[in-house]
Amino acid sequence: MVEKIDLNERQIKILEIVKQNGPITGESIAEALQVTRAALRSDLAVLTMSGYLEAKPRVGYTYKADGVDNKIRKVLNQYRVRDVMSMAVVVKENCSIYDAIVTLFVEDTGSIFVLDAENYLVGVVSRKDLLKTTLGQADIHKMPVSVIMTRMPNIITATGDDTAVETIKKIVEHEVDSLPVVKDFIGPNNEEKCEVIGRITKTNIARLFLDLACK
Repeated sequence: MVEKIDLNERQIKILEIVKQNGPITGESIAEALQVTRAALRSDLAVLTMSGYLEAKPRVGYTYKADGVDNKIRKVLNQYRVRDVMSMAVVVKENCSIYDAIVTLFVEDTGSIFVLDAENYLVGVVSRKDLLKTTLGQADIHKMPVSVIMTRMPNIITATGDDTAVETIKKIVEHEVDSLPVVKDFIGPNNEEKCEVIGRITKTNIARLFLDLACK
């Protein structure tokens, strides 16, 4: 059975507009919703990738009545994050910002996941975070990466059992380059802890599409 994605309120409104007026351009959809075209970019990408809409250059968007059961969606739902994820790049929370920058370039990654002393996920630091810090007056040799990282629970994660479609939706909606792939545990004080077992990136997703196209 094909799994369905839960659409947000704006995505449902977009589908209704396209059903009634398609083919319709992205600009016209934005005008109908009284938002900018840029504000709809992630929603239209999710709806197109998921098969609800079809986008044609110089024509616009049309609604696909068989969107939930389209062929692309069926194929993608056969793949789980564990099938396409790669190795995570991690540092400890007391790692200096300088050492984190070195790790980022040596590993050629866009984000680094930060672990506590027990090796559970406590934060994530991006290339942009590190760049902003180096432009300031901070002593990056002494300041720990924990000072600038985004902390749990404000981190979007994936699990090995998530489908490719679910993960694409998270990456597009939250406009991130990668997600940590985690296993969840409940600690002795009933707090939720996450063990990092990998990462899922835009490159992983692009490679999946390439592999499917070449079969």
